[in-house]
Amino acid sequence: MIDTRLDGRNVLVTGGAGNIGAAIGRAFAAQGARVAVHYLAQDPPAPEGTEWAHATPGPAEAEALARELGNGSFAVSADLARPDAARRLVAAVAERLGTIDVLVNNAAHCEAPDTVDTLTPDSLERHYRVNAIAPALLTAEAARLHDAGRPLCVVNVSTDAARAFPGQIGYGTSKAALEALTRATALDLAGQGIRVNAVAPGPVQTGWMGEDLVARVTRAVPMGRVGEPEDIADAVVFLASHQARWITGQVLQVAGGHAL
Repeated sequence: MIDTRLDGRNVLVTGGAGNIGAAIGRAFAAQGARVAVHYLAQDPPAPEGTEWAHATPGPAEAEALARELGNGSFAVSADLARPDAARRLVAAVAERLGTIDVLVNNAAHCEAPDTVDTLTPDSLERHYRVNAIAPALLTAEAARLHDAGRPLCVVNVSTDAARAFPGQIGYGTSKAALEALTRATALDLAGQGIRVNAVAPGPVQTGWMGEDLVARVTRAVPMGRVGEPEDIADAVVFLASHQARWITGQVLQVAGGHAL
C-alpha cells in the first residue's frame, strides 16, 4: 500500500465543481483530505460574436459535490478574473481550514473564436486573467500563509495546447505562461519547502466532444483513447503526494502520447 500522506490535509481546487475539477476533488477526498471546492457563481454574458467554450457549474453543483466529498469539505465562490479574488479566496479558505496544504490551480477560461485573425485585447486579457494571472496570485497568497511546519504543494493544470494548438491562441499561450510560472515559482519557493508542479492534459472527454470528434481524436492519440477526468485527477494527487516529495518545477504531460 502506498501512503500518500494526504489524510487530513487541506486542499483548495479552483474550478472544482465539475468535470476535471470534481474528479480531482473526489481523488483527494478518497485519500482523506478536506477539499475547498471553488466555483464561479455566475458567468458574465459572452461578448457579441464570442462563445464561452466551457460550462460553468454553479453553487448547486459545488454544494452537492462538497456534501458528497465529506471530510469537512465545503464550497467557496470567487470570480478569478477580479484582481482581488486570489487574496479573498485564500483568506476565506484559510479562515475555514486554518491553512492550505495543496493548491490546485484548475480553473480555466476558454472562448471561441480564438484564432490569430480574431484576437482582441479583451479576449487575450480574459484568457490571461484566469489562466495565468490568477494562479500566480493564488500561489503567492498561499505561500504567504504557509505554515512552515506543514508541506505546501501547488499543482497547476495546463494543457498540451500550451505546446502548439492552432485555433486556440489566447488559451494556448496563457497556458504556456502557466507552465513558465510553474518553473519560476518552483525555484523561488523551493527554499521554503514549497513544491510547484503542473499536469498538461491531452484531449479529455468532459462532454464537449461528440462521437465524430471522439473518433477523430482517438486516432490521434497513440494509446488509442481519449482521456477521462480521473486520468488527470490521479496525476494531480501523485504530484501532491509524499511519493513526489523531491519533484518540483515539472510539467507532467498526461495525454496518452498525444502531442509529443
